[in-house]
Amino acid sequence: MIQTKEIIKETFWELLEEKPYNKITVQDIVNRCRVNRNTFYYHFQDIPTLMIDSIEDWMEEVIQKYGTFTSPVDCLTYMSDECMKRKKAFLHLFRSVQKDTFLSGLNKMGYDIIQIYVNKIGEYKQISKEEKEIFIRCYKWVFIGSLLDWLEEGASYDLREFYKELCKIFAGSGERIISEHESK
Repeated sequence: MIQTKEIIKETFWELLEEKPYNKITVQDIVNRCRVNRNTFYYHFQDIPTLMIDSIEDWMEEVIQKYGTFTSPVDCLTYMSDECMKRKKAFLHLFRSVQKDTFLSGLNKMGYDIIQIYVNKIGEYKQISKEEKEIFIRCYKWVFIGSLLDWLEEGASYDLREFYKELCKIFAGSGERIISEHESK
């Protein structure tokens, strides 16, 4: 059975798909959930707290769901798939007063997912800690920068296809670093 707190968060995402963040009220949420206001306030201080908690849970789900990757392309395409599933909600958050909080969360998620990949892949154990950090940050920058562009463009193009094409262009960059270490 789904707990009340989870129902409230899911309702928040549903409402966010339907209307802008600043138009969502506690009353909207409790009406849809069929709970009273006290129940909402028992779990959350306010809507910004609900938003932060919802984003953090979503990010954790994405990380758990895609904890195994076979390539950097996988990291980017899986993240793009999850972002595209919540396209309208993301646009509403991006256009809200909570934009910075939202983007900070995405930034952390991007870093964490790519770090998991790099730490699990044996080839990257040969490169230095500093080079790993550069690799992780570069892919995170690609993810966040292109995600920002996608949101600024009104999520008007297929983010997954963009990442696939981008990764084709940069294919082999990680392998080049590894082969340089092997030749030393």
